Amino acid sequence: IEISEHCFDLIFAFDEIVALGYRENVNLAQIRTFTEMDSHEEKVFRAVRETQEREAKAEMRRKAKELQQARRDAERSGKKVPAFGGFGSAGMTSVSSGSIITDTIVEPEKPKITPAPVRPSGPSKALKLGAKGKEVDNFVDKLKSEGETIMPTTGKRGSDVSKALPPPVNVESVHLRVEEKILLTCGRDGGLQNMEVLGMVTLRVTDDKNGRIRLIINNNDNKGLQLQTHPNVDKKLFTADSVIGLKNPEKSFPLNNDVGVLKWRLQTTDESLIPLTINCWPSESGTGCDVNIEYELQEESLDLNDVVISIPVPSGVGAPVIGDLDGEYKHDSRRNVLEWCLPVIDANNKTGSLEFSIAGQPNDFFPINVSFVSKRNYCDIQVTKVTHVDGDSSVRFSSETSFVVDKYEIL
Repeated sequence: IEISEHCFDLIFAFDEIVALGYRENVNLAQIRTFTEMDSHEEKVFRAVRETQEREAKAEMRRKAKELQQARRDAERSGKKVPAFGGFGSAGMTSVSSGSIITDTIVEPEKPKITPAPVRPSGPSKALKLGAKGKEVDNFVDKLKSEGETIMPTTGKRGSDVSKALPPPVNVESVHLRVEEKILLTCGRDGGLQNMEVLGMVTLRVTDDKNGRIRLIINNNDNKGLQLQTHPNVDKKLFTADSVIGLKNPEKSFPLNNDVGVLKWRLQTTDESLIPLTINCWPSESGTGCDVNIEYELQEESLDLNDVVISIPVPSGVGAPVIGDLDGEYKHDSRRNVLEWCLPVIDANNKTGSLEFSIAGQPNDFFPINVSFVSKRNYCDIQVTKVTHVDGDSSVRFSSETSFVVDKYEIL
């Protein structure tokens, strides 16, 4: 299936590899350059053509307005409407407002496109039939060495995609989402330049029987965040009892709409509040740099999943030599990034390190970017109970919590 979808791309690529039955000495980067060649002249031609079309349309609108104005002037003076465009007076006694004036748009002569640069050719060998297995394996290994992700050949593509999707949430008629995102910038020497956490509780009601409800909030945060309720929420009730309810208790929450009822913001430069610290120690050696990177989970209540610490590495110097390693790594030679991958960081796995060596200078390994997701929020705010306004009886509800990275950078 994948071959059928990319058959023309493969044909063009093989055309660059094979010439007159002989294999050219080209690498994957050169093949990509030849097959994705962009033409500056073509862009200029398209831009000129689009400009001419816009000018022609503007001229058409101007002439249409002139015709409409002439018709109105003739109607006021009781005279016959003058003819335009060579149609004659008999063929155009009246002009409707919907008349369309068309001009011939003359396309400019297409500029000559500069031929693509001739690719370097070296000694080549004729292709040998019957040795496909070894050739394919060598080509696949070369793709992997240049950073390409090789997918296994399977007939069930849909099943592979479904494994990557999260399991569906059992959603009740009252559903709550507690969402947080973090924006953090640190210096390479450890100083926290800025840290901001933004959170929100979103309510969705799908049954009108559960429209008149109240949310009981449990706020155990001690980090000094700022809370703000929706303008239609009773602020006095929330301040006194940590309960979210509408100012008019006779009204219901909107049905089938996501309503943000509570949001909060935490901004600080206190280093002790950094959830995950990253320390990078590059030191120059005779052959380049020896780099040691460590992480430490300071907020032990968090469970961070799918953690990826991306370290830039110099280009054109080969793959880094990995020493001690907690977790896994991936070298992306196309983006010149070394990705340190950790499935889980929690209280049982709160520290770890990575060591590698590569040619370069200490400044080549910054900025470092971090990404992760968590099903526990950073600020300890949760909805513990939902009740009806009348009678205070409990209402079944479902909830989901997420804490994600918007920006997490070590400069």
